Amino acid sequence: MYRTESEVLDFVRENDVKFVRLAFCDIFGVQKNISILASELKRALEMGISFDASAIEGFGTAEKSDLYLFPDTSTLSILPWRPAHGRVIRFFCDIRHPDGSDFELDCRKLLKRTAAKVRDEGYSCRIGSECEFYLFKTGEKGEPTSEPLDSGSYMDTAPTDKGENVRREICLTLEEMGISVESSHHEQGPGQNEIDIKYSDPVSSADNVITYKFVVRTIAERNGLYASFYPKPLKNCAGSGMHINMSLSKIGACGMDKELEGSFVAGILEHIEEITAFLNPTHESYERLGVFKAPKYVTWSPENRSQLVRIPAATGEYSRIEVRSPDCMANPYIAYTLLLEAGLDGIKRGLVPPEPLQINLYTAPESLLSELKKLPESLSEALALAEKSEFVRSILNRKIIDAYKYRI
Repeated sequence: MYRTESEVLDFVRENDVKFVRLAFCDIFGVQKNISILASELKRALEMGISFDASAIEGFGTAEKSDLYLFPDTSTLSILPWRPAHGRVIRFFCDIRHPDGSDFELDCRKLLKRTAAKVRDEGYSCRIGSECEFYLFKTGEKGEPTSEPLDSGSYMDTAPTDKGENVRREICLTLEEMGISVESSHHEQGPGQNEIDIKYSDPVSSADNVITYKFVVRTIAERNGLYASFYPKPLKNCAGSGMHINMSLSKIGACGMDKELEGSFVAGILEHIEEITAFLNPTHESYERLGVFKAPKYVTWSPENRSQLVRIPAATGEYSRIEVRSPDCMANPYIAYTLLLEAGLDGIKRGLVPPEPLQINLYTAPESLLSELKKLPESLSEALALAEKSEFVRSILNRKIIDAYKYRI
């Protein structure tokens, strides 16, 4: 990890770096970047590189459009698929106004503030996400088709699983970029895959999600395929989720204690309906919820995959809670921020979770289900709940809320 300007500049000189990509995300979690020559990196580190904010959806207007990108030196990574001679590196960037003040719609900065709040309150937090995706064949001109790469199912092997070599290449590329991979396998749907990244601190974890999606799409295209992270690309098959695993413990402790875990879960259950619009931000997101193990009700339970919040059977440093409703169209910086703030609110208020439901909600009788709180059933309903939520307004800039509201 490179910390200082001099370390970064030395690396560039010693590793034949010719191009530098300065990356950031719009408020919907879509990665953007500008490429500069390595000779301009010193200026970027000291003075920033300007760009037209009015051209980025939700960022600004033509009357006040100048913003500056400042590379975060700790995020330096080589793009392994680019040539070894004349290398290309990438940084995630902080976004600032011309006067040097933080840009209020920089969602990465938003998560940085919440992560600092977690530390200031005496807690250590680790997050890891499981991002599912489909691989589709492409047409003669390289355009995506609706034909999955294979007809495999959960954890199938070759030759039924035709994606194992692509997953292998993705895993190796991620490792070359400094991202640790825990496992990979074929998922439930035809052509559906999952690669699990090792947990890390909240900001690094969100960065890893953005990098992961970038790498998956790039490697898929290099293999003549199209990678889709949409939550429901095939109507009658399993949807793709972004299961978020979170561990919050007192600094110095190994794993979550039960009281802390309970209040953290209770806070998430308390606020989940009003933050769902940012965890599931597309109309298609709501076609996924409630079928093929995607949750529909505001419930929790140990191990049970039909629940919104699951407590996996793990101990010590791997003890965690798993939130199963989000999908990969969410901006991970906003999603992590809201979930962490919800959990912290549960701890602050000493909330106690309801009794866990030790049943399969997909086969439960309607008499029981009718008594349970549901997640929003449409994006319009979710946005209406977010719009009137004091909790959401206390965390997110009004412009972010409006951008999501008016996007539909």
